Amino acid sequence: MSYEQPPEQSPQSSEPDSQQPYQQQPYQQQQPYQQSYVPPPMQPQMAGVPAQGYDWTVALILSILVGEFGVDRFYTGSIMLGILKLITFGGCGVWWIIDIILIVTGSYKDAYGRPLVRKI
Repeated sequence: MSYEQPPEQSPQSSEPDSQQPYQQQPYQQQQPYQQSYVPPPMQPQMAGVPAQGYDWTVALILSILVGEFGVDRFYTGSIMLGILKLITFGGCGVWWIIDIILIVTGSYKDAYGRPLVRKI
């Protein structure tokens, strides 16, 4: 079994390296791809919004004492609902009682959809 030699370059070729025969490179084991750990970007905290959430006890006390004026809604960040509750005097008392029940049962959410936090 004999191998044929590749044809020699013709003398009219101006680039001697342009038609070199293919030479296989020796196998080199590459280092495994390692990516350094990059922590996820931190979400910017909104001004005036506690990172953990609003306190359940404070919301309950505000709702019982001055809930007819919407102070509990203002406290939890629901400004428009607080204004509406203020204008209607707590929905003539009905909305005020519903908010107290929601806070006691743990169903009340702040303006950002987070439940109230029991810190005590």
